Amino acid sequence: MEKLVEVKNLKKWFWTGKSLLGKKKAVRAVDDVSFFIEKKEILGLVGESGCGKTTCGKTILRILDPTEGKIYFNGQEITHLRKKEMLKFRRKMMIIYQDPFGSLDPRMTIGATIAEPMEVHKTASKKEREEKVIEIMGKVGLLPDQISRYPHEFSGGQRQRIGIARALATNPEFIVADECVSALDVSIQAQIINLLLDLQKEFGLTLLFVAHDLSVIKHICDRVAVMYLGKIVETASKKGLFNNPKHPYTQALLSAIPIPDPKLRKKGKILMGDVPSPINPPSGCRFHTRCPYVKAV
Repeated sequence: MEKLVEVKNLKKWFWTGKSLLGKKKAVRAVDDVSFFIEKKEILGLVGESGCGKTTCGKTILRILDPTEGKIYFNGQEITHLRKKEMLKFRRKMMIIYQDPFGSLDPRMTIGATIAEPMEVHKTASKKEREEKVIEIMGKVGLLPDQISRYPHEFSGGQRQRIGIARALATNPEFIVADECVSALDVSIQAQIINLLLDLQKEFGLTLLFVAHDLSVIKHICDRVAVMYLGKIVETASKKGLFNNPKHPYTQALLSAIPIPDPKLRKKGKILMGDVPSPINPPSGCRFHTRCPYVKAV
């Protein structure tokens, strides 16, 4: 398969001031990460809160500028493209945000919200935009007579459908789904996941699905990358990762997935200690301070 998105040695650091010795301090949110996503593939990016997943997704889209490394989209490097140069790529790369309410402008009708990307990128006339909005609303399970309503008139699941519709407006090739079901009830989560799968097949979309819930990842993704403290610690096919996880951190995450049958007892792997600070991460393997297999050399 052909690669659509690729990152090489990607870093995104946030400078926070200076130490007592006058040296600059940085939060190493994403620290030397490399992976690729093939066309029409769904790659899951999973890890604990604060590990750098969302920052990684936003940096790939150039919402955040990278500190170091290279980003490729469809074979072309976009790492240092200026704002005007990025415009032709922007409409091909979209994001679905975690908060289905905070990401929508409360002063805009959902029709205007969905149409806005087409207006910004000038991909359709006014009449074509109106027709496209109605079409997309139908695709995501919204009714045409809801077009003039405002975000506060919808439930959380419906608002996330609006966010998905907005992301589809410019016919993108690549979408970052950033924890897009984590704020929803379990029953609504299943509906949104199935909707994304249907849309991915219909439009041939490539997705980076960011999540912390491995049970959700298992349902939707083709491959999975596991992130810990700004680093990718393991990448594998969905089957390979769930059946034979290699990294002890991945093993610990999988052991924490609850089993609904109380008769089936499962011994979890309890991690000792806290996650180290991303300002002063451990040398070598970032996980060694909590690893059950670590040995002194």
